[in-house]
Amino acid sequence: MRKAMVLFASLFVATAWASESGGHGEGHEPSVPDYILHHVSDTNDFELEVPLSQPIHLGAIPPIRIGSCEPVMTEHGMEAPSGWSGLLQGCLDLSITKHTVMMWLAAVLLMGTLLIWSNRDKTKLVPRGTGANLIEMLVLFVRDEMAIKNIGKEDGPRYVPYLLTAFFFILAMNLLGLVPWMATATGNLAVTAGLAICTFIVTQAAGIRSAGLGGYLKHLTGGVHWTLWIIMIPVEILGLFTKPFALTMRLFANMLAGHIVLFFLIGLIFILGHPAVAVISVPFAFAIYLLELFVAFVQAYVFTLLSALFIGMAVATGHHHDDHGHAEGGHSHDHGKAHA
Repeated sequence: MRKAMVLFASLFVATAWASESGGHGEGHEPSVPDYILHHVSDTNDFELEVPLSQPIHLGAIPPIRIGSCEPVMTEHGMEAPSGWSGLLQGCLDLSITKHTVMMWLAAVLLMGTLLIWSNRDKTKLVPRGTGANLIEMLVLFVRDEMAIKNIGKEDGPRYVPYLLTAFFFILAMNLLGLVPWMATATGNLAVTAGLAICTFIVTQAAGIRSAGLGGYLKHLTGGVHWTLWIIMIPVEILGLFTKPFALTMRLFANMLAGHIVLFFLIGLIFILGHPAVAVISVPFAFAIYLLELFVAFVQAYVFTLLSALFIGMAVATGHHHDDHGHAEGGHSHDHGKAHA
């Protein structure tokens, strides 16, 4: 550990000296905020980033746009509409970006890892090897401590495949972002929103399956007198969308903030303009990096746990509806006996 920290500090001190001497010679001051924003933002250009230096371009994939995507004049010149603003203008941007590649890479690595470490020998009930035992431990943790505890022993196993997919996929993307020259796809708002929409769809499907369509719609009235429906129905519908919004913002903000803090600590060397700052900033950055490893697991755990909790709440509405129906049935039966 000590040798790694010394090597890490030496690398950045050498970079700082090189940058300082180069900057004076060219009269160009390195911009730490621009470098941080460039690192965390999504782009169509694929490049190897060098700290506070010109990146090494690897090339760009031609954009894929559908609809009216005529370039318009902006403050940066002629640009084709993209993102949410482009979608509102009728331009659907399906271009392959850096974060898209990270998601594909995470999916491929995940499938390869699970195929290698899964217990494919059906004659052995207990998997062998460190990797297989680690995978089994995580799978059992998600099934027993998240799915069954929050959804129930009867309905929980049905949603374990989705929860496992969400957990391992988010974890893989978080860990890839900590590898040099990679990017954190979960630091992209569109990616976290897409994951939250998946949980939203599964949650609503679980509620309809458990309570039936009639019971699901009846639950939106809040169980109050019909004269109050005009207040309760908008509140209940708003409550449906606050859950995926919380999932989106929580994962996005935590992963983005961690990388910004990490690069800002390293950037202090260049902001203060003296290599001696590395003696303090590099150990702090190394500590934040280790913390980010922990955060990668925690954020995957929190997203999966909240998804299981929301699905469990949706399933519980059906059970509440059944209990209410049985209670009414029992009441009618007793009422009939009383009459007899």
